[in-house]
Amino acid sequence: MKVAQIMNTDVFLTAPNRSIREAAETMQRMDVGSLPVGDGDRLVGMVTDRDIAVRAVARGLNADTPVRDVMTQDIRYCFDDQDVDDVARNMADLQVRRLPVINRDKRLVGFVSLADFAHGADNGATEELVKGVATPH
Repeated sequence: MKVAQIMNTDVFLTAPNRSIREAAETMQRMDVGSLPVGDGDRLVGMVTDRDIAVRAVARGLNADTPVRDVMTQDIRYCFDDQDVDDVARNMADLQVRRLPVINRDKRLVGFVSLADFAHGADNGATEELVKGVATPH
């Protein structure tokens, strides 16, 4: 089974020059905890609710701070044509619960999460992923 068969294609991007307030409002409206940061359709970073709390609020930065100042630039991703077992193993090794999915042209096409594995992949891939992300740091 390929990642494209289980991934979620509802992706909401934010731009690096948007404010963290706007990013937080989008997260609230879409009921998500992270947003990919895109320059056009190129993935340049990720911003999470935790990034906003720890890298902005805890440091006293204001709500107009650009997303680029708090986003994570070292992005892990997978390809839409990768095998779900390989991606589950990689996510377990990285201890991440979600990954952006790109096509071979490096365009963002979706997200794959632990929930997608639980509902769409075989039990072996899901079990391996759960054990990996549940491991204490």
